[in-house]
Amino acid sequence: MVEFELSRIVIDEAKSEQVIVLKESGGDRIFPVIIGINEAVAIRTQIGGFVSSRPLTHDLACAIIKSLGAGLEKIVIDKLLEGTFHAKLYLKDNTGKLKIVDARPSDGVALAVRTKAPIFVDDKVLDKLAEENNPPVI
Repeated sequence: MVEFELSRIVIDEAKSEQVIVLKESGGDRIFPVIIGINEAVAIRTQIGGFVSSRPLTHDLACAIIKSLGAGLEKIVIDKLLEGTFHAKLYLKDNTGKLKIVDARPSDGVALAVRTKAPIFVDDKVLDKLAEENNPPVI
C-alpha cells in the first residue's frame, strides 16, 4: 500500500467533471479520481473551513462514527473493477476492534479530510491503473 494525500480538486465546467488529485506522500506519483459534484463540494467546503449550522452528510457520518466510540483509522482504495474504484473504511472502536466498511473513494476522502485519517492506494490498483494509463470514472 502507498500513502497518498489530497493535492487538489479540479472542477472542469466544460466537461462537467470534478476530479480529486491525490499525490503520493513523499513521492511524485499522482492519482486522479473523477468524482460527483456533491462529494467535490463536501471535500472543498471542509478544506475551505466552511461551517454549516446543521451537519452535512459527511459531518453526520463522522458524528455517528464518533458517537459509537470509533474512529476512522484510514481509507484504502483497494480495487479497480470495470473502470470503477472501490475503497474500504477502516474503523476502530475504543476497544481496539477493527471494522471494515465498503465505500466509494470520494466518500472516503470526504471523511478523511474531516478526521485527518490517512489515505492509501493498494499497489494492485496502482499497477492496474499504470497498465491502462487512463483514470477510471467513479
